[in-house]
Amino acid sequence: MSVNASEVRPRLHVGHAVAVCVGMVVGAGIFRTSPEVAAALDSETALLLAWLLGGVLSVIGGLCFAELAAAYPDQGGDYSFLRRAYGPGLGFLFAWSRFTVIHSGSVALLAFVFGDYLNQLLPLGPGGSAAFGASLIVLLVALNLRGVRVGVGTQLGLMLIVMAGLLAVGAAGLVQQIQGVPPADPVAPAAALGFAAFGQAMIFVLLAYGGWSDAATLSAEVADPKRDMPLALGIGLGLVLALYLLVNWAYLRGLGLGGLAASEAPAADLMRLAFGRTGEVLIVAVVAVTAITVMNAILIAGARTTFAAARDLGFEGLGAWDATRGVPRGALFGLAGVSLALVALGLLTRGGFSTLVDYLSPVYWGFLMLSGVAVILLRRRDPGRPRAFRVPLYPLLPLLFSASCAYLLYSSLVYVREGALVAVAVLFLGALLWLPLRKRAQA
Repeated sequence: MSVNASEVRPRLHVGHAVAVCVGMVVGAGIFRTSPEVAAALDSETALLLAWLLGGVLSVIGGLCFAELAAAYPDQGGDYSFLRRAYGPGLGFLFAWSRFTVIHSGSVALLAFVFGDYLNQLLPLGPGGSAAFGASLIVLLVALNLRGVRVGVGTQLGLMLIVMAGLLAVGAAGLVQQIQGVPPADPVAPAAALGFAAFGQAMIFVLLAYGGWSDAATLSAEVADPKRDMPLALGIGLGLVLALYLLVNWAYLRGLGLGGLAASEAPAADLMRLAFGRTGEVLIVAVVAVTAITVMNAILIAGARTTFAAARDLGFEGLGAWDATRGVPRGALFGLAGVSLALVALGLLTRGGFSTLVDYLSPVYWGFLMLSGVAVILLRRRDPGRPRAFRVPLYPLLPLLFSASCAYLLYSSLVYVREGALVAVAVLFLGALLWLPLRKRAQA
């Protein structure tokens, strides 16, 4: 059900919005993406510049989404913007991609983050990460089927735990600096910096900044959108940027560029170097708590999105609701099944986390590009619509954001690997499914 703009009450001030923005963006990704960035680049300077650029692009994207959310407040977020701008066909394709790629892929990706760190602490061999990750998915789905919930109030606690972990990693780098310990492996990997390689690095960088699109929906709830949204996004993402630069400096200081590129659990490796086994155990606990909480949130929200779409389209299996426990049973099983299949894909390709990033990226950046263009399309088609917040420097920033997304889409496809091929095939299957559904929607 859509929310009328007049029904949305402004309740948040800048401080609240900053806290929510940071909480939505900072997650487990920063603990796993940096090695992939280091492997694609040829210098420490290039790595830190990539993280700086990622923060700037996230702010620009957040401003574009803030305008859309302020003009068309709706629980559907991206889905409602895309459907309004491009029609029900693309809306369905995005809803399909949420179920089969974005939500399920994110769950599987976080399962590998969890598994990589736990396998570092309790090694089970090459398949250990997948085993730990798959077990966690099964456990979380079982808890959700029983009606167990993680309360909304845990968001602040999670944010504080993650920020404490990031600061601890920064402290580990500082300890190495003070003690004069040289980096473990300062030799750069054999990477030649080029247009495509930098794009590959940016895919992983912006994965860690993911969440700003959700934070931008706050534009309908802040007291003064014109003033508060740029401040909230700028301050919130500025804090995230500062933390990410600190962590990556610490990684480089302790592990070196070559050591960072070779690590599957860089925070654990660095904390062990600086603080011994105790430091390693503590940071693994932080990563585990973060991954579990974010995965659980995706399962809750993603299953309900899938349930709503399946119910509307008459899919009885995915649209099954357990009234006793108040859970979308069919959608939970469906989302878990796809997520487990993707964990198996990561295991079979031996790429794990990287395979899931390959799987997510083309679909994710393709739809974000269309969302950026939607800012311009909807301004032209619906000029009389009240817009409490407007993107500054219009149309330059929406065009810049859309062009950046197009570059990242190109980068995710230029070296086509198994994950990207599977994602494109899944999206094509969704387009085929829409053909008979289109007649039903028009009836």
